[in-house]
Amino acid sequence: MHGWQGKILKIDLSAQTYRIERPDPQLYARYIGGKGLAGHFLQPEITRRWDDPGMPLLLFAGPLVGTTSPTSGRMTVMSKSPLTGTVGDASVGGSFGTQLKKAGWDGLMITGNSDSPCGIQISDGMVEFTDATALAGMKISRIHRLLKSKGATAAIGTAAENGVRFAAVIFDGHYAAGRNGLGLLSAVKNLKYITVRGSGSVPVFDKRELAAAREDILRLAAASPVLMGNLGITHYGTAALYDLTSSRRMMPTANFRKTYFEAARQTNAHSFKLQYSPAKTGCHGCHILCKKKGRDGQVLPEFETANHFGPLLENDDIEVVRRANLICNDLGMDTISAGATLACHAEIERIKLAGDQILSLLESIGTGKGPGRQLGQGAYRYAQSRGQPDASVTVKKLELPAYDPRGAYGMALGYAVSTRGGCHLRAYPIGSEILRKPVPTDRFSFSGKARIVKIAEDFNAVIDSLSACKFICFAASLEEYARAVSAVTGVETSGQELLQLGERIYYAERIMNARNGFRAPDDDLPPRFFRDSGSSGSGIHIRPIDRNAFLAARGNYYAIRGLDTDGRPTVQKAIELGLSWQD
Repeated sequence: MHGWQGKILKIDLSAQTYRIERPDPQLYARYIGGKGLAGHFLQPEITRRWDDPGMPLLLFAGPLVGTTSPTSGRMTVMSKSPLTGTVGDASVGGSFGTQLKKAGWDGLMITGNSDSPCGIQISDGMVEFTDATALAGMKISRIHRLLKSKGATAAIGTAAENGVRFAAVIFDGHYAAGRNGLGLLSAVKNLKYITVRGSGSVPVFDKRELAAAREDILRLAAASPVLMGNLGITHYGTAALYDLTSSRRMMPTANFRKTYFEAARQTNAHSFKLQYSPAKTGCHGCHILCKKKGRDGQVLPEFETANHFGPLLENDDIEVVRRANLICNDLGMDTISAGATLACHAEIERIKLAGDQILSLLESIGTGKGPGRQLGQGAYRYAQSRGQPDASVTVKKLELPAYDPRGAYGMALGYAVSTRGGCHLRAYPIGSEILRKPVPTDRFSFSGKARIVKIAEDFNAVIDSLSACKFICFAASLEEYARAVSAVTGVETSGQELLQLGERIYYAERIMNARNGFRAPDDDLPPRFFRDSGSSGSGIHIRPIDRNAFLAARGNYYAIRGLDTDGRPTVQKAIELGLSWQD
């Protein structure tokens, strides 16, 4: 095989044993790797409770990882989400995926629960279980310093140990596999960390053809203002999007009660650049380098984080935003969910949180003390416990990120139908609605959005399976990546064939959610978006979303996706895609 290593490492923490599985090559052909292959191994176990010892924690890399294909330094972490009960996954950067592939593995499947805190150290084909009791209660930064000599690292912090449902797994000290609380799943398994180091290489079928495919992708990236322009992601990180959402009056503010923040410029990307003189950094092998570090070497906030510790909390103190990001990384928790939960709390209490309150509440959440114990359950459960469910701005219990859906109707639909809950990265119609790429669409209309969302979901499922970075797709398409895949694996493919594989991968997630009882009422938005206006101004009117138009768009999506009118898979479509489903 080329691109793939042909081996999966299956680890049983209860027995502290491991074995090697060599999947049939046809399995790779059907699910690619990364997100797709992880989903295949999750599917038989998806109806278990998330904290059942048999529930697997899956870490999988795709065939492009470990090669010179652009932006291939990523991987997927997947399981059932402790926060939402849905399929839970995250695409994460750093060097872990590359080291995993160089060690000879396409993925890790970890089941069972250790009797005491443990670690897993992988060096090529050697696997060692270690006693991690001394690391209990330790913050991520210190754990990474202690372990980085052993290769790439993945670790959980005190947030996971203290039952925070949006706890993350942190890779290489600051790359978060967040959003779905998979750090809590690792804590229940008593798995404190994993390290991996590989001395091998990933076999490539045609290195000359891969070099040509790489050159095509890099040329397209160089011509992209969004990626490489003076105001683009390479210079300002993902926070380059901050002023765009502000100017379009779709910046979530005051827990989504407003869509414009007067003091937004005090915490935008340019302000971070002036105050902290950031240097570029990023995932292994990436030339875009969207991560930014300040003069002290500390990682600066990305776009979602800057919004959720800034405007969402009506906070204009840039240093509070920076410190909140560091606290979340060090305690090991998702910044979007953390900020949104604090905003929910502020709305319920009818207060505006001061900077020191924001930071102390984050510490409280991560240590499981005081009000943090309740807040650590996430906005949905917290609002329910306080008798004010409307203050929870979530979809399928997952807190919404930094695009107000009243300002981009494709995003509104994408949030609602996302398999992992309120997520912008399943479809990301912001490309056409705000960035106007690849073609502009009317952001205040649902016209055509059902098909756009469906195709984008399939597209992104492929990107997460290869594994590559979604940002590069502001410039390159699946046609360019099909050339790279063919060169790496020796299996001739096209962009359309890859998109069809993405459809199978995504539909399998709809099947998994349906098996856990999810249906149309779960594919919905919080009531405030249909009831309340946003912050109109500068000739822009942010009106409530027309519910009938939304429901019609959702119905169109169901038809295009091959679901029934209740949002559930159909036997006919499952068979067409080579999947199994019984209604």
